Amino acid sequence: MGRLLAPTLTYLAYLLAAVIGSQRQQHRVQHGSCSYTFILPEAEHCHPAKDFQVTNTLQRDSPTEAEPDATESKERPSWNERKLESLESAMENNTQWLQKLENFIQENVRSGMEEIKRSAVHTQTAAMLEMGTNLLSQSAEQTRKLTDVETQVLNQTSRLEIQLLEYSLFTNRLEKHILLQTQEISRLSEKNSFLEQRLLALEARYGRELQGLESEKQQLHDLLERQSRLVSRLQGELGSSTLNSTSLQRQQAVLTDTVQQLLSKVSHCNEISNTPKKEPLSFRDCAEILRSGVKESGVYSIRLHNSTQDVKVFCDMKTRGGGWTVLQHRRNGSVDFHRGWRDYKTGFGEPSGEHWLGNDIIHKLTSSREYSLQVQLKDREGSEAFSHYDRFSIDGEDKNYSLHAEGFSGTAGRTSSLTHTGSQFSTKDRDNDRCTCKCAQLASGGWWFDACGPSNLNGIYYPASSSVVRYNGIKWYYWKGPNLMATTTTMMVRPAHF
Repeated sequence: MGRLLAPTLTYLAYLLAAVIGSQRQQHRVQHGSCSYTFILPEAEHCHPAKDFQVTNTLQRDSPTEAEPDATESKERPSWNERKLESLESAMENNTQWLQKLENFIQENVRSGMEEIKRSAVHTQTAAMLEMGTNLLSQSAEQTRKLTDVETQVLNQTSRLEIQLLEYSLFTNRLEKHILLQTQEISRLSEKNSFLEQRLLALEARYGRELQGLESEKQQLHDLLERQSRLVSRLQGELGSSTLNSTSLQRQQAVLTDTVQQLLSKVSHCNEISNTPKKEPLSFRDCAEILRSGVKESGVYSIRLHNSTQDVKVFCDMKTRGGGWTVLQHRRNGSVDFHRGWRDYKTGFGEPSGEHWLGNDIIHKLTSSREYSLQVQLKDREGSEAFSHYDRFSIDGEDKNYSLHAEGFSGTAGRTSSLTHTGSQFSTKDRDNDRCTCKCAQLASGGWWFDACGPSNLNGIYYPASSSVVRYNGIKWYYWKGPNLMATTTTMMVRPAHF
């Protein structure tokens, strides 16, 4: 292609130089403010062929000359016309030659372009084939890697699906468990709501009752203070009268002994014959004294069965028909009951006041026949109650004065507060209870404690003014629980078939 263009351009340059060199005249045209100059070739020596015809005409731009007459123009053409004709002929020839050159160039350029296209196609095809081969090899390698990755992904997916299935099963079980727990919580919430409503209702009711009880408590407290002052004054008077009564009873006993001695002397003096002397009357218990005609309560002498010993006892001739021999009595705390085994064995105190008759005497008395036991109680508010036992007795010292009591009845509790049959007697210096502790030391006094038990009438006597509940005080649990503040206690016996 380059070899064809080079001669063509050379020839065109030659033609242009020839045209310029043959120029002889310039033609200038004024058009408005612009001026145009044309250089025309000389065609004086060029004679066109006879068959040459001008096909392209040029517009006359030169100024018009004076027209010759018709005869002169027909005979001989002017120089400009000849010049124009020669120029037109040259232009025609050049145009034809350029057309041929153009056709030649087009044919050569077309074949070159086709060759260039074929070579470019071959080159591109080879490059594409090489690239395709490389891409195929890379694609095969990537396909292999993708296959491996796909296998791993499938394995991992299978494991994940299995785990997901397990998690799903576990989730289902957990949801069922949660549902059951939710139902249980709902049920408990409903029950809790119901209980809260009942609790609120009870609190409201108890609040009202508590207010009423508080007012009643205040009234009772005021009344109790007044009664306590009155009882204190009465106790003082009672103490003085008791002392007077005790001295009178002692004097009465002395007078009775004196009268008996005088009667014996009179009987001895008035003895007429050898009639045997009558022995003075003796009584086994207060029941026999009552049957002899004595109706007043007081201190009397009894003689125990199969014994020559006379014992001073206090006889209660008023309670439930009378005839009671008093074993224990407390009323003002004047006697200390926190004593040892020997004192409880022989007895202490005065029969007319606070005293314990003695375990040996109680054993001899209750073992001679069947006796019933009466326990009289009175608290600081003036309330009274009793516990009755149809049969009562205690063993001797060799069996630690074991207790036997049956047939409970009475108003001091719905059940017996006395320890059960077989319980042994204990004091602070001899522990016979069934507790690892020493009940006689903890609860004070001597009693049939068993495992400390619900009763102890020989505990410490606290005054009526004391409001503190103490474990070592007088106790009869099933009457008023641990809050019993007793002011008077009495244990007394009489024959069971009286």
